[in-house]
Amino acid sequence: MPSAFQFQCHFVLIFLAASKGETRYLEVRDAGEDEPFLLLSEDLKRELSAGQIYRRSLRCIDMLSIEGQFTFTAEQPQLHCATFFIGEPEELITIDYDFVNIDCQEGDFLKVFDGWILKGEKFPSSLDHPLPTSQRYIDFCESGNIQRSIRSSQNVAMILFRIHQPGNGFTITVKKNANLFPCNVISQTPSGRFTMVIPHQHRNCSFSIIYPVVIKISDLILGHLNGLFLKKPSAGCAGVGDFVELLGGTGLDPSKMFPLADLCHSFHGSAQMKIGCDNTVLRMVSSGKHINRVTFEYHQLDLQDTENRKENSIEEFCFPSI
Repeated sequence: MPSAFQFQCHFVLIFLAASKGETRYLEVRDAGEDEPFLLLSEDLKRELSAGQIYRRSLRCIDMLSIEGQFTFTAEQPQLHCATFFIGEPEELITIDYDFVNIDCQEGDFLKVFDGWILKGEKFPSSLDHPLPTSQRYIDFCESGNIQRSIRSSQNVAMILFRIHQPGNGFTITVKKNANLFPCNVISQTPSGRFTMVIPHQHRNCSFSIIYPVVIKISDLILGHLNGLFLKKPSAGCAGVGDFVELLGGTGLDPSKMFPLADLCHSFHGSAQMKIGCDNTVLRMVSSGKHINRVTFEYHQLDLQDTENRKENSIEEFCFPSI
């Protein structure tokens, strides 16, 4: 049975937060149950493969996973609106302002946030993003024509806007760009396979799956330098600069989730874990001294998986009571 958090993420029936570094909740009122993920349709993507530009109007609360040109025109005062953008793991998102007609002096705003905010929690977390939270907001009312094209740091971004006067609004163009070394990712699907590589970079990268899942790590290389493996630490991951951790919880921010397992030894083989949390995150911490790589696959946890809690699994943690 889907949890409240899953409904919040899948249908965006949640409170959204925004304002320059200071969290303020925005109440969602008009999201439809079958609408936010409408543009995840593979049929629609195939129909547009010939190079046509997809165009449509934006709703006050919306979600997009496809390139195109999108227009919002207020039919009445709209005070609590947001659009979520998501791409494939290997994509970055560029948002271009084509036309903006809002009244900043009367309290309107149009902001791009580098990542997602759901119910006051951020992805990527403040620990995993290179910019402080205040700099992750780009406010049109402050930047104006100075910055009319904004690129995300990962495969998700969002805009938050408030428009008081009917008839006012904006038009944006959304494009996707290749990301050679994806770092922070939210998965569009409950199953998949992914390889995360951090090449000599001092950064932390999180892969978020907003489902209870079975996750199987098939290959982990830590401390790989010039073809040689560094000596393994004697015990545990304490003091190790490069490691992978598995996290679980009911929110979006990895820094607020429960640590379930740490992996600090390289291995080739298979390590399978069953995690029944609303959100599962695989997070790699890298010192920047080495090339680190982890390959894993995942699929949604079902009733049979929860009843058969054996093998190398996280047991009795976050499992739903079904």
